[in-house]
Amino acid sequence: MGNYAVQDRDVTVEELLAGAEKVGILAEQEALEAEKNATISENVVNLIKETQISRIMLPKKYGGPQVDLKTFAKIVRKVANYNISAAWLTYLYPLHNMLPSFLPEKGADEIINQGGLICDIFAALGKAEKDGDGYRISGKWSFVSGVNFSDWVGVGVMIQFPDNPKPVYCLPMLKVSEVEVVNNWDTFGLRGSGSNQVIADNVYVPMERILRLDEAELTRRPPLENYDKDYPFYHVPFFPSFYFGFAAMALGGAERILKEFKVLTEKRVRLMDGVRESESPRSQRVLAEMTTEFHAAEALIDKYINLLENYEKDGCVTQPGEFFAIRTKAIKICVDIAVRALLTLGGGALYKGGPMELFLRDIMAVATHKTSLYEDSVAAYGKELFGFDSGVRG
Repeated sequence: MGNYAVQDRDVTVEELLAGAEKVGILAEQEALEAEKNATISENVVNLIKETQISRIMLPKKYGGPQVDLKTFAKIVRKVANYNISAAWLTYLYPLHNMLPSFLPEKGADEIINQGGLICDIFAALGKAEKDGDGYRISGKWSFVSGVNFSDWVGVGVMIQFPDNPKPVYCLPMLKVSEVEVVNNWDTFGLRGSGSNQVIADNVYVPMERILRLDEAELTRRPPLENYDKDYPFYHVPFFPSFYFGFAAMALGGAERILKEFKVLTEKRVRLMDGVRESESPRSQRVLAEMTTEFHAAEALIDKYINLLENYEKDGCVTQPGEFFAIRTKAIKICVDIAVRALLTLGGGALYKGGPMELFLRDIMAVATHKTSLYEDSVAAYGKELFGFDSGVRG
């Protein structure tokens, strides 16, 4: 395993994974509190920062470890072994914190050197009005994960620039102090993600803090002549790379469910026939099938990351729908494992507060994200296989 430079020293993959385990353990200890508060605690967020995980995808010029995608996936999966809501933010904070690397240098320096966390919402629901050298942004956006502890928020807006015939898909980066945060996150899954609503009212954003998502998607490069050619995110398709962590956290949660299923089954004797369930072909078969399905999900995620990392080497031919379908198939397998484990364990697994309940709810919630919808993905992939434009971004 490699070493990654950070703050004048090297941090190893082992150290980052050990940090991820600390984050996961703390989040699991505070799981009931997070359920009640609809957010993980500041303690967990501080640990994400202290372990350097919030900086792992920053370019090296800003002192981040700059890990590869497979290491990033391992970190997210490790946290998800303990708490999927915490894994959601362990994934999104470092991912969002790398967004300024696609801005003009002045904007990137301002945001990254400020040192705060970044959240975002891609849905282009906002409005923009020209004001001098920048734009005034207004709108209302829901599902802004991690906004409670963020200093910056990127919000989706279609902007009509003077030199463009059509509006352009953008992500202006606003200060959270300039928007209203509405605490309306009240769901049955992923409660700890704190995915609240933000409202912006005529907030001024200079051009250097407006990320052109259309250019990031098309070129995979920042708007600079001199940029770090070795930075991994400048050589992978933007949106498929942005979404890969959802499958990693589902995998980590399914891994925990398999562990819980085995523990609960080993202790279980069915009243109907008095057979010790670990000695019964019924549960032996179920555990074997769920485990092999889990390995299939692992292989799909490996395939997905390999396609990302080799995207340019392969001639940029992998279509968005293929990324979408591979990722959501892995997530669907994890959901199926969680549901089958519960149904096999029976009524004794229905009691609230245990790992089975929490992990089942959170894995299902991961699968409801708009980038994780299996039916949408196979419809898009099928179009592409027959040579039609799927219309999806990955």
